[in-house]
Amino acid sequence: MIGLYKELNPPNRVLMGPGPSDVHPSVLRSMSIPLLGHLDPAFLEIMNETMDLLRKVYQTENKVTLAMSGTGSAGMETIFVNLVEPGDKVIIGVNGLFGQRMVDVASRCGAEVIQVDAPWGEIVPPEKIKDALKQHKEVKLVAVVHSETSTGVRQPLEELSEIIHAHGALFVCDMVTSIGGIPTKIDEYGIDAAYSGTQKCLSAPPGLAPVTLSTRAVEALSRRKSKVQSWYLDLSMIQSYWSEERFYHHTAPITMVYSLREALRLIVHEGLENVFKRHALYGGALHAGLQAMDLELLVKNEHRLHQLTAVCIPKGIDDLPVRRRLLQKYGLEIGGGLGELKGQIWRIGLMGYNARQENVTFALAALEDVLREQGYHFISGAALEAANRFIRENE
Repeated sequence: MIGLYKELNPPNRVLMGPGPSDVHPSVLRSMSIPLLGHLDPAFLEIMNETMDLLRKVYQTENKVTLAMSGTGSAGMETIFVNLVEPGDKVIIGVNGLFGQRMVDVASRCGAEVIQVDAPWGEIVPPEKIKDALKQHKEVKLVAVVHSETSTGVRQPLEELSEIIHAHGALFVCDMVTSIGGIPTKIDEYGIDAAYSGTQKCLSAPPGLAPVTLSTRAVEALSRRKSKVQSWYLDLSMIQSYWSEERFYHHTAPITMVYSLREALRLIVHEGLENVFKRHALYGGALHAGLQAMDLELLVKNEHRLHQLTAVCIPKGIDDLPVRRRLLQKYGLEIGGGLGELKGQIWRIGLMGYNARQENVTFALAALEDVLREQGYHFISGAALEAANRFIRENE
């Protein structure tokens, strides 16, 4: 006899890890709106509005700015399968797990990958990219991770862009943890292609991958000698569905498009600069509070993300027991380390809707309590005092 399943009732969590982050209540409500057909004129207008909002949040005028069906990794694959053909030379900066993933994806496209490495927790030095471009002629594109989710590093882009374009290559950026949290400045920095996800600073569920391509990137796509290896991610067809032609390609995830439109609308309504300032204020407060607990932050201040913080685990404290206790006692999720940093750091997110003072207070108080249970000692109350002082002095 088949047992009866109860109505879905997952526990309440506060998602302050590296993603997904908590979804804004207004975005959740938007997902309860009845479906439209994916070619319904009313839905096509929603798609137009979503593209317009995406351009505003990406800070670009790029015509090809749309949401791919799939998570952020689908955005990564979209850019590489469309812009890279077998034998193309590709330079990829690697200073964390997601740089490594780009290497894997580009290799599967048949690219000749030139990997430029930097220590995890540090930026990829522009001069190392410059040296690689000098050593290797006819490089098709150079790719870096703008916000490295595995380490909390913010990669400077402006100098890199000048170097890359001086050598005639396309500039590609992973902006999965960037969009809606820090300036992306696609047009100002001359970024030719970028991809992101919905589940981090946009405060929507995972399921769409916003991408944007410059005129140079679209022209490179049009000059391909071979078909894009992925039918599902082929932008030469998908952009026709999102453009005025409305050429059918696949059934779009209607509810996810609703959620993305609402998430973007909220950001534009608040004002991009205000959103960036909010992330900087509360991210800085979290940093101050953690340091007041004598915890070391992995990344130097000048290259540290506000929306995702990597905290070094103190000597004598185990990773998993702390995270399990936070989840059990407080319903608070933070992330552990990945790759070579596994067991060495915690990753705490203050992304999108979660970048609020109450979450800074909650995370610091919960972590202080659990660390004391684990035998870690520091000055009581110092974390909240430091965080509140930072907010008073900077808001």
